[in-house]
Amino acid sequence: MRARLLVIMLVLVGLLAVGLGGPLALADARGAQHVMFTDRLTDTIFFASIAQRPITEANATGLAAELARYDEVYGVTVAVLDREQRIVAASRVQPIVLDEAGKERLRLALANRRSEPYPFILPWDDRPLVLAEPVLVDGEVRGAALTISPTGALRAQELRVWSVVAGAILLALVLGVLVALPLVRWILRPVHRLDEGTDRIADAVLAGAEAEPVATGSGPPELRRLSASFDRMAGIVTQALAAQRAFVADASHQLRNPLTALRLRLSNLDGHVAAAAAEDHAAALEEAERLSAMLDGLLALARAERVSATQPVELDPSIEDRIDAWRPLAEHIGLKLTRCGMRGLRARVTPGGIETLLDALLDNAMKFTPAGGVITIGVRKVPGGVDLVVRDTGPGIAPEELDRATDRFWRGPGQSDVEGSGLGLAIAARTAQVSGGMLRLELPPGGGLRVVARLLDPASPPADPRDQKDFVER
Repeated sequence: MRARLLVIMLVLVGLLAVGLGGPLALADARGAQHVMFTDRLTDTIFFASIAQRPITEANATGLAAELARYDEVYGVTVAVLDREQRIVAASRVQPIVLDEAGKERLRLALANRRSEPYPFILPWDDRPLVLAEPVLVDGEVRGAALTISPTGALRAQELRVWSVVAGAILLALVLGVLVALPLVRWILRPVHRLDEGTDRIADAVLAGAEAEPVATGSGPPELRRLSASFDRMAGIVTQALAAQRAFVADASHQLRNPLTALRLRLSNLDGHVAAAAAEDHAAALEEAERLSAMLDGLLALARAERVSATQPVELDPSIEDRIDAWRPLAEHIGLKLTRCGMRGLRARVTPGGIETLLDALLDNAMKFTPAGGVITIGVRKVPGGVDLVVRDTGPGIAPEELDRATDRFWRGPGQSDVEGSGLGLAIAARTAQVSGGMLRLELPPGGGLRVVARLLDPASPPADPRDQKDFVER
Protein backbone atom coordinates (compact mmCIF):
# COMPACT_ATOMS: atom_id res chain seq x y z
CA MET A 1 0.00 0.00 0.00
CA ARG A 2 2.86 2.37 0.83
CA ALA A 3 4.39 1.83 -2.62
CA ARG A 4 1.07 2.41 -4.37
CA LEU A 5 0.38 5.60 -2.44
CA LEU A 6 3.91 6.84 -3.11
CA VAL A 7 3.54 6.12 -6.83
CA ILE A 8 0.20 7.96 -6.90
CA MET A 9 1.71 11.00 -5.21
CA LEU A 10 4.69 10.99 -7.58
CA VAL A 11 2.38 10.69 -10.58
CA LEU A 12 0.39 13.67 -9.32
CA VAL A 13 3.59 15.67 -8.77
CA GLY A 14 4.82 14.67 -12.23
CA LEU A 15 1.51 15.61 -13.86
CA LEU A 16 1.55 18.95 -12.06
CA ALA A 17 5.14 19.64 -13.13
CA VAL A 18 4.43 18.63 -16.72
CA GLY A 19 1.18 20.61 -16.70
CA LEU A 20 3.01 23.74 -15.61
CA GLY A 21 6.38 23.30 -17.32
CA GLY A 22 5.11 21.96 -20.66
CA PRO A 23 2.95 24.97 -21.56
CA LEU A 24 5.67 27.32 -20.29
CA ALA A 25 8.32 25.71 -22.52
CA LEU A 26 5.91 25.61 -25.46
CA ALA A 27 5.01 29.28 -25.01
CA ASP A 28 8.70 30.21 -24.84
CA ALA A 29 9.46 28.25 -28.02
CA ARG A 30 6.52 29.78 -29.89
CA GLY A 31 7.54 33.25 -28.70
CA ALA A 32 11.13 32.80 -29.90
CA GLN A 33 9.91 31.47 -33.25
CA HIS A 34 7.50 34.39 -33.63
CA VAL A 35 10.30 36.87 -32.93
CA MET A 36 12.47 35.21 -35.54
CA PHE A 37 9.65 35.12 -38.07
CA THR A 38 8.86 38.80 -37.50
CA ASP A 39 12.51 39.84 -37.84
CA ARG A 40 12.99 37.83 -41.04
CA LEU A 41 9.71 39.05 -42.50
CA THR A 42 10.67 42.68 -41.84
CA ASP A 43 14.05 42.13 -43.50
CA THR A 44 12.46 40.34 -46.45
CA ILE A 45 10.01 43.20 -46.97
CA PHE A 46 12.92 45.65 -46.79
CA PHE A 47 14.86 43.74 -49.47
CA ALA A 48 11.74 43.63 -51.63
CA SER A 49 11.45 47.43 -51.37
CA ILE A 50 15.09 48.16 -52.27
CA ALA A 51 14.96 45.70 -55.18
CA GLN A 52 12.40 47.73 -57.16
CA ARG A 53 14.92 49.86 -59.11
CA PRO A 54 17.55 47.18 -59.68
CA ILE A 55 14.95 44.75 -61.00
CA THR A 56 13.55 47.33 -63.45
CA GLU A 57 16.92 48.77 -64.53
CA ALA A 58 18.64 45.37 -64.72
CA ASN A 59 21.53 46.74 -62.65
CA ALA A 60 21.87 44.77 -59.42
CA THR A 61 25.49 45.54 -58.51
CA GLY A 62 24.68 47.67 -55.47
CA LEU A 63 21.88 45.34 -54.42
CA ALA A 64 24.15 42.26 -54.51
CA ALA A 65 26.68 44.03 -52.27
CA GLU A 66 23.92 44.89 -49.79
CA LEU A 67 22.66 41.30 -49.75
CA ALA A 68 26.19 39.97 -49.24
CA ARG A 69 26.81 42.24 -46.26
CA TYR A 70 23.56 41.10 -44.67
CA ASP A 71 24.41 37.45 -45.22
CA GLU A 72 27.87 38.00 -43.73
CA VAL A 73 26.41 39.54 -40.57
CA TYR A 74 23.36 37.31 -39.99
CA GLY A 75 24.21 34.17 -41.95
CA VAL A 76 20.93 34.36 -43.88
CA THR A 77 20.85 33.66 -47.59
CA VAL A 78 19.05 36.42 -49.50
CA ALA A 79 18.11 36.49 -53.17
CA VAL A 80 15.99 38.61 -55.52
CA LEU A 81 14.32 36.81 -58.40
CA ASP A 82 12.34 38.11 -61.39
CA ARG A 83 8.93 36.86 -62.47
CA GLU A 84 10.51 33.92 -64.33
CA GLN A 85 12.27 32.95 -61.08
CA ARG A 86 15.67 33.92 -62.49
CA ILE A 87 18.12 35.26 -59.91
CA VAL A 88 18.64 39.00 -60.24
CA ALA A 89 20.92 39.33 -57.18
CA ALA A 90 21.99 36.93 -54.42
CA SER A 91 24.13 36.99 -51.30
CA ARG A 92 25.89 33.76 -52.30
CA VAL A 93 27.15 32.34 -55.54
CA GLN A 94 25.93 28.81 -54.79
CA PRO A 95 22.67 27.71 -56.37
CA ILE A 96 19.59 28.20 -54.27
CA VAL A 97 17.84 24.94 -53.45
CA LEU A 98 14.29 25.08 -52.07
CA ASP A 99 12.10 22.32 -50.77
CA GLU A 100 8.46 22.05 -51.77
CA ALA A 101 7.33 24.36 -48.97
CA GLY A 102 9.87 27.00 -50.02
CA LYS A 103 8.89 26.72 -53.69
CA GLU A 104 5.25 27.15 -52.72
CA ARG A 105 6.05 30.31 -50.76
CA LEU A 106 7.95 31.69 -53.77
CA ARG A 107 5.01 31.00 -56.08
CA LEU A 108 2.66 32.74 -53.66
CA ALA A 109 4.94 35.80 -53.51
CA LEU A 110 5.00 36.02 -57.32
CA ALA A 111 1.20 35.87 -57.14
CA ASN A 112 1.31 38.96 -54.88
CA ARG A 113 0.61 37.12 -51.63
CA ARG A 114 2.56 37.67 -48.46
CA SER A 115 4.26 34.92 -46.43
CA GLU A 116 2.14 33.25 -43.76
CA PRO A 117 3.57 32.47 -40.31
CA TYR A 118 5.42 29.18 -40.11
CA PRO A 119 3.95 26.25 -38.15
CA PHE A 120 5.68 25.33 -34.92
CA ILE A 121 9.26 24.24 -35.61
CA LEU A 122 10.21 21.19 -33.55
CA PRO A 123 13.77 20.76 -32.23
CA TRP A 124 14.47 17.89 -34.63
CA ASP A 125 13.11 19.74 -37.71
CA ASP A 126 16.24 21.03 -39.47
CA ARG A 127 14.48 22.66 -42.41
CA PRO A 128 15.32 26.36 -42.94
CA LEU A 129 12.86 29.22 -42.51
CA VAL A 130 11.98 30.38 -46.05
CA LEU A 131 10.16 33.68 -46.54
CA ALA A 132 9.26 35.32 -49.84
CA GLU A 133 7.79 38.78 -50.46
CA PRO A 134 6.66 40.27 -53.80
CA VAL A 135 8.67 43.08 -55.46
CA LEU A 136 6.07 45.60 -56.63
CA VAL A 137 6.65 48.29 -59.23
CA ASP A 138 3.67 50.59 -59.76
CA GLY A 139 1.46 47.95 -58.15
CA GLU A 140 2.69 45.23 -60.54
CA VAL A 141 4.62 42.19 -59.36
CA ARG A 142 8.02 42.26 -61.03
CA GLY A 143 9.76 39.66 -58.89
CA ALA A 144 10.23 38.40 -55.33
CA ALA A 145 12.68 38.82 -52.45
CA LEU A 146 13.64 35.56 -50.80
CA THR A 147 15.32 34.90 -47.43
CA ILE A 148 16.48 31.45 -46.30
CA SER A 149 17.24 31.45 -42.57
CA PRO A 150 18.86 28.47 -40.77
CA THR A 151 16.96 27.38 -37.65
CA GLY A 152 19.85 25.79 -35.72
CA ALA A 153 20.05 28.56 -33.13
CA LEU A 154 16.27 28.55 -32.67
CA ARG A 155 16.17 24.77 -32.21
CA ALA A 156 19.15 24.88 -29.84
CA GLN A 157 17.31 27.44 -27.72
CA GLU A 158 14.23 25.20 -27.69
CA LEU A 159 16.36 22.25 -26.57
CA ARG A 160 17.85 24.31 -23.77
CA VAL A 161 14.40 25.38 -22.59
CA TRP A 162 13.06 21.83 -22.78
CA SER A 163 16.12 20.57 -20.91
CA VAL A 164 15.57 23.12 -18.16
CA VAL A 165 11.92 22.07 -17.95
CA ALA A 166 12.86 18.37 -17.85
CA GLY A 167 15.42 19.09 -15.13
CA ALA A 168 12.81 21.03 -13.18
CA ILE A 169 10.40 18.08 -13.50
CA LEU A 170 13.05 15.65 -12.27
CA LEU A 171 13.89 17.97 -9.42
CA ALA A 172 10.21 18.21 -8.54
CA LEU A 173 9.99 14.40 -8.54
CA VAL A 174 13.05 14.09 -6.29
CA LEU A 175 11.67 16.71 -3.93
CA GLY A 176 8.31 14.92 -4.13
CA VAL A 177 9.95 11.67 -3.05
CA LEU A 178 11.75 13.39 -0.17
CA VAL A 179 8.53 15.02 0.96
CA ALA A 180 6.22 12.10 0.16
CA LEU A 181 8.14 9.37 1.99
CA PRO A 182 7.68 10.76 5.51
CA LEU A 183 4.19 11.92 4.59
CA VAL A 184 3.22 8.46 3.36
CA ARG A 185 4.73 6.85 6.46
CA TRP A 186 2.76 9.25 8.64
CA ILE A 187 -0.47 8.57 6.77
CA LEU A 188 -0.08 4.78 6.63
CA ARG A 189 1.32 4.16 10.11
CA PRO A 190 -2.17 3.63 11.61
CA VAL A 191 -3.10 1.42 8.64
CA HIS A 192 0.01 -0.71 9.16
CA ARG A 193 -0.81 -0.99 12.85
CA LEU A 194 -4.30 -2.14 11.96
CA ASP A 195 -2.98 -4.63 9.43
CA GLU A 196 -0.31 -6.05 11.73
CA GLY A 197 -2.55 -6.11 14.78
CA THR A 198 -5.60 -7.72 13.15
CA ASP A 199 -4.27 -11.28 13.41
CA ARG A 200 -3.04 -10.77 16.96
CA ILE A 201 -6.33 -9.21 17.97
CA ALA A 202 -8.27 -12.03 16.30
CA ASP A 203 -6.30 -14.62 18.26
CA ALA A 204 -6.73 -12.65 21.48
CA VAL A 205 -10.47 -12.24 20.90
CA LEU A 206 -10.93 -15.96 20.23
CA ALA A 207 -8.86 -16.81 23.29
CA GLY A 208 -10.80 -14.37 25.45
CA ALA A 209 -7.58 -12.53 26.32
CA GLU A 210 -6.99 -8.81 26.51
CA ALA A 211 -6.75 -7.34 23.01
CA GLU A 212 -3.56 -5.39 22.32
CA PRO A 213 -4.55 -1.85 21.25
CA VAL A 214 -3.54 -0.70 17.81
CA ALA A 215 -4.12 3.03 18.26
CA THR A 216 -0.90 5.01 18.73
CA GLY A 217 -2.26 8.55 18.47
CA SER A 218 -0.34 9.25 15.25
CA GLY A 219 -1.46 9.72 11.68
CA PRO A 220 -4.30 11.71 10.11
CA PRO A 221 -7.29 12.45 12.37
CA GLU A 222 -9.58 10.16 10.38
CA LEU A 223 -7.23 7.18 10.75
CA ARG A 224 -6.66 7.94 14.43
CA ARG A 225 -10.42 7.81 14.96
CA LEU A 226 -10.57 4.57 12.96
CA SER A 227 -7.86 2.98 15.13
CA ALA A 228 -9.63 4.07 18.30
CA SER A 229 -12.93 2.68 17.01
CA PHE A 230 -11.20 -0.58 16.14
CA ASP A 231 -9.81 -0.88 19.67
CA ARG A 232 -13.26 -0.25 21.14
CA MET A 233 -14.78 -2.84 18.80
CA ALA A 234 -12.13 -5.42 19.71
CA GLY A 235 -12.75 -4.84 23.40
CA ILE A 236 -16.52 -5.18 23.00
CA VAL A 237 -16.18 -8.36 20.94
CA THR A 238 -13.75 -9.85 23.46
CA GLN A 239 -16.11 -9.10 26.32
CA ALA A 240 -19.10 -10.46 24.39
CA LEU A 241 -17.35 -13.73 23.51
CA ALA A 242 -16.01 -14.12 27.02
CA ALA A 243 -19.49 -13.54 28.44
CA GLN A 244 -20.98 -16.02 25.97
CA ARG A 245 -18.46 -18.73 26.82
CA ALA A 246 -18.83 -18.10 30.52
CA PHE A 247 -22.61 -18.33 30.22
CA VAL A 248 -22.47 -21.63 28.28
CA ALA A 249 -19.95 -23.15 30.69
CA ASP A 250 -21.65 -21.84 33.84
CA ALA A 251 -25.14 -22.71 32.67
CA SER A 252 -24.09 -26.22 31.66
CA HIS A 253 -22.26 -26.73 34.95
CA GLN A 254 -24.99 -25.24 37.13
CA LEU A 255 -27.70 -27.26 35.40
CA ARG A 256 -25.85 -30.52 35.93
CA ASN A 257 -26.67 -30.83 39.64
CA PRO A 258 -30.42 -30.11 39.31
CA LEU A 259 -30.56 -32.41 36.30
CA THR A 260 -28.80 -35.20 38.23
CA ALA A 261 -31.25 -34.77 41.08
CA LEU A 262 -34.15 -34.87 38.62
CA ARG A 263 -32.87 -38.07 37.08
CA LEU A 264 -32.54 -39.66 40.54
CA ARG A 265 -36.05 -38.65 41.48
CA LEU A 266 -37.43 -40.02 38.23
CA SER A 267 -35.49 -43.25 38.77
CA ASN A 268 -36.82 -43.52 42.31
CA LEU A 269 -40.34 -43.33 40.95
CA ASP A 270 -39.77 -46.55 39.06
CA GLY A 271 -42.35 -49.06 40.30
CA HIS A 272 -44.40 -46.38 42.00
CA VAL A 273 -45.99 -44.94 38.88
CA ALA A 274 -49.47 -45.92 37.82
CA ALA A 275 -49.74 -48.07 34.72
CA ALA A 276 -51.42 -45.25 32.82
CA ALA A 277 -48.44 -42.95 33.49
CA ALA A 278 -45.68 -45.54 32.94
CA GLU A 279 -45.14 -44.48 29.33
CA ASP A 280 -44.86 -40.82 30.32
CA HIS A 281 -42.45 -41.78 33.09
CA ALA A 282 -40.20 -43.63 30.62
CA ALA A 283 -40.35 -40.69 28.19
CA ALA A 284 -39.36 -38.32 31.01
CA LEU A 285 -36.37 -40.48 31.85
CA GLU A 286 -35.32 -40.51 28.18
CA GLU A 287 -35.62 -36.73 27.95
CA ALA A 288 -33.58 -36.35 31.13
CA GLU A 289 -30.88 -38.58 29.65
CA ARG A 290 -30.99 -36.59 26.41
CA LEU A 291 -30.70 -33.31 28.32
CA SER A 292 -27.75 -34.70 30.27
CA ALA A 293 -26.01 -35.68 27.03
CA MET A 294 -26.68 -32.23 25.61
CA LEU A 295 -25.17 -30.57 28.68
CA ASP A 296 -22.11 -32.79 28.35
CA GLY A 297 -21.83 -31.72 24.71
CA LEU A 298 -22.14 -28.05 25.60
CA LEU A 299 -19.40 -28.39 28.20
CA ALA A 300 -17.18 -30.16 25.66
CA LEU A 301 -17.92 -27.43 23.11
CA ALA A 302 -17.10 -24.74 25.67
CA ARG A 303 -13.77 -26.44 26.36
CA ALA A 304 -13.11 -26.66 22.60
CA GLU A 305 -13.85 -22.94 22.25
CA ARG A 306 -10.97 -22.07 24.53
CA VAL A 307 -8.06 -21.04 22.33
CA SER A 308 -4.66 -21.90 23.78
CA ALA A 309 -1.18 -22.20 22.38
CA THR A 310 -0.59 -25.18 20.15
CA GLN A 311 2.32 -27.54 20.67
CA PRO A 312 3.86 -30.46 18.79
CA VAL A 313 2.52 -33.80 20.04
CA GLU A 314 3.08 -37.43 19.11
CA LEU A 315 -0.07 -38.82 17.51
CA ASP A 316 0.47 -42.53 18.17
CA PRO A 317 0.08 -42.51 22.01
CA SER A 318 -3.14 -40.50 21.88
CA ILE A 319 -4.60 -42.63 19.07
CA GLU A 320 -3.78 -45.90 20.82
CA ASP A 321 -5.16 -44.58 24.08
CA ARG A 322 -8.51 -43.62 22.52
CA ILE A 323 -8.76 -46.89 20.59
CA ASP A 324 -8.23 -48.83 23.81
CA ALA A 325 -10.80 -46.67 25.58
CA TRP A 326 -13.49 -47.10 22.87
CA ARG A 327 -12.82 -50.73 21.93
CA PRO A 328 -14.95 -52.29 24.74
CA LEU A 329 -17.98 -50.28 23.65
CA ALA A 330 -17.33 -51.10 20.01
CA GLU A 331 -17.14 -54.83 20.74
CA HIS A 332 -20.27 -54.61 22.87
CA ILE A 333 -22.32 -53.24 19.97
CA GLY A 334 -20.67 -55.51 17.39
CA LEU A 335 -18.23 -53.07 15.74
CA LYS A 336 -14.56 -53.44 14.90
CA LEU A 337 -11.97 -50.70 15.48
CA THR A 338 -8.86 -50.79 13.25
CA ARG A 339 -5.78 -48.61 12.86
CA CYS A 340 -3.98 -47.99 9.54
CA GLY A 341 -1.76 -45.46 7.84
CA MET A 342 1.56 -44.03 8.95
CA ARG A 343 3.09 -44.07 12.39
CA GLY A 344 5.56 -41.84 14.12
CA LEU A 345 3.97 -38.59 12.92
CA ARG A 346 3.59 -35.44 14.95
CA ALA A 347 1.07 -32.63 14.71
CA ARG A 348 0.68 -29.17 16.21
CA VAL A 349 -2.51 -29.06 18.29
CA THR A 350 -3.86 -27.59 21.50
CA PRO A 351 -3.37 -29.62 24.69
CA GLY A 352 -5.82 -32.53 24.64
CA GLY A 353 -6.87 -31.73 21.10
CA ILE A 354 -6.24 -35.20 19.65
CA GLU A 355 -8.25 -36.86 22.43
CA THR A 356 -11.14 -34.41 21.96
CA LEU A 357 -11.13 -34.94 18.20
CA LEU A 358 -11.12 -38.74 18.41
CA ASP A 359 -13.74 -38.88 21.16
CA ALA A 360 -16.13 -36.74 19.10
CA LEU A 361 -15.48 -38.58 15.82
CA LEU A 362 -15.59 -42.10 17.29
CA ASP A 363 -18.78 -41.32 19.22
CA ASN A 364 -20.38 -40.05 16.01
CA ALA A 365 -19.19 -43.07 13.99
CA MET A 366 -20.45 -45.64 16.53
CA LYS A 367 -23.90 -44.08 16.61
CA PHE A 368 -24.46 -44.55 12.88
CA THR A 369 -22.49 -47.72 12.08
CA PRO A 370 -24.65 -50.86 12.18
CA ALA A 371 -23.52 -54.04 13.95
CA GLY A 372 -20.84 -55.90 12.04
CA GLY A 373 -19.39 -52.65 10.65
CA VAL A 374 -15.81 -51.38 10.77
CA ILE A 375 -14.47 -48.04 11.99
CA THR A 376 -10.99 -47.21 10.71
CA ILE A 377 -8.67 -44.66 12.27
CA GLY A 378 -5.72 -43.63 10.14
CA VAL A 379 -3.01 -41.03 9.79
CA ARG A 380 -1.40 -39.86 6.57
CA LYS A 381 1.24 -37.30 5.69
CA VAL A 382 0.23 -34.47 3.38
CA PRO A 383 2.23 -31.42 2.22
CA GLY A 384 2.48 -29.04 5.16
CA GLY A 385 0.30 -31.10 7.46
CA VAL A 386 -1.05 -34.38 8.79
CA ASP A 387 -4.50 -35.87 8.16
CA LEU A 388 -6.19 -37.65 11.04
CA VAL A 389 -9.00 -39.67 9.41
CA VAL A 390 -11.91 -41.61 10.88
CA ARG A 391 -13.97 -43.68 8.45
CA ASP A 392 -17.07 -45.73 9.19
CA THR A 393 -19.19 -48.15 7.16
CA GLY A 394 -22.52 -46.63 8.12
CA PRO A 395 -25.17 -45.17 5.82
CA GLY A 396 -23.30 -41.89 5.42
CA ILE A 397 -25.16 -38.67 4.71
CA ALA A 398 -26.60 -37.03 1.62
CA PRO A 399 -24.05 -35.05 -0.46
CA GLU A 400 -26.05 -31.84 -0.10
CA GLU A 401 -25.89 -32.15 3.70
CA LEU A 402 -22.09 -32.37 4.02
CA ASP A 403 -21.66 -28.64 4.59
CA ARG A 404 -24.34 -28.52 7.30
CA ALA A 405 -23.22 -31.59 9.21
CA THR A 406 -20.75 -29.61 11.35
CA ASP A 407 -23.36 -27.06 12.46
CA ARG A 408 -24.26 -27.08 16.11
CA PHE A 409 -27.29 -29.17 17.04
CA TRP A 410 -27.75 -30.26 13.42
CA ARG A 411 -29.34 -33.66 12.94
CA GLY A 412 -30.02 -35.14 9.56
CA PRO A 413 -33.44 -36.29 8.38
CA GLY A 414 -34.34 -39.68 9.79
CA GLN A 415 -31.94 -39.36 12.75
CA SER A 416 -34.44 -38.33 15.37
CA ASP A 417 -34.29 -41.79 16.95
CA VAL A 418 -30.49 -41.71 17.26
CA GLU A 419 -29.09 -40.72 20.62
CA GLY A 420 -27.03 -37.56 20.72
CA SER A 421 -27.23 -33.80 20.81
CA GLY A 422 -25.91 -32.93 17.35
CA LEU A 423 -22.73 -31.40 18.78
CA GLY A 424 -20.15 -34.11 18.03
CA LEU A 425 -18.99 -32.98 14.60
CA ALA A 426 -19.26 -29.31 15.69
CA ILE A 427 -16.88 -30.03 18.60
CA ALA A 428 -14.45 -31.84 16.26
CA ALA A 429 -14.57 -29.00 13.72
CA ARG A 430 -13.95 -26.35 16.35
CA THR A 431 -11.11 -28.35 17.92
CA ALA A 432 -9.38 -28.65 14.54
CA GLN A 433 -9.96 -24.94 13.84
CA VAL A 434 -8.46 -23.64 17.09
CA SER A 435 -5.42 -25.82 16.39
CA GLY A 436 -4.92 -24.06 13.06
CA GLY A 437 -6.39 -26.87 10.98
CA MET A 438 -9.73 -27.74 9.44
CA LEU A 439 -12.31 -30.55 9.30
CA ARG A 440 -13.61 -32.01 6.05
CA LEU A 441 -16.37 -34.59 5.47
CA GLU A 442 -16.17 -36.96 2.49
CA LEU A 443 -18.26 -39.75 0.99
CA PRO A 444 -15.70 -42.45 0.08
CA PRO A 445 -16.26 -45.19 -2.50
CA GLY A 446 -18.02 -48.17 -0.91
CA GLY A 447 -20.28 -46.07 1.32
CA GLY A 448 -20.00 -44.73 4.81
CA LEU A 449 -18.58 -41.40 5.95
CA ARG A 450 -14.95 -40.30 6.06
CA VAL A 451 -14.06 -37.39 8.35
CA VAL A 452 -10.65 -35.82 7.70
CA ALA A 453 -9.05 -33.53 10.31
CA ARG A 454 -6.20 -31.62 8.65
CA LEU A 455 -3.66 -30.62 11.31
CA LEU A 456 -0.46 -28.61 11.07
CA ASP A 457 2.73 -30.66 10.91
CA PRO A 458 5.69 -29.04 12.74
CA ALA A 459 8.26 -31.64 11.73
CA SER A 460 7.83 -35.19 10.51
CA PRO A 461 9.61 -37.65 8.19
CA PRO A 462 8.62 -37.73 4.50
CA ALA A 463 5.45 -39.65 3.80
CA ASP A 464 5.78 -43.25 2.63
CA PRO A 465 3.75 -43.64 -0.60
CA ARG A 466 2.97 -47.26 0.29
CA ASP A 467 1.39 -46.22 3.59
CA GLN A 468 -0.65 -43.56 1.80
CA LYS A 469 -1.85 -46.04 -0.81
CA ASP A 470 -2.73 -48.59 1.86
CA PHE A 471 -4.70 -46.03 3.79
CA VAL A 472 -6.67 -44.80 0.78
CA GLU A 473 -7.55 -48.31 -0.28
CA ARG A 474 -8.84 -49.19 3.14
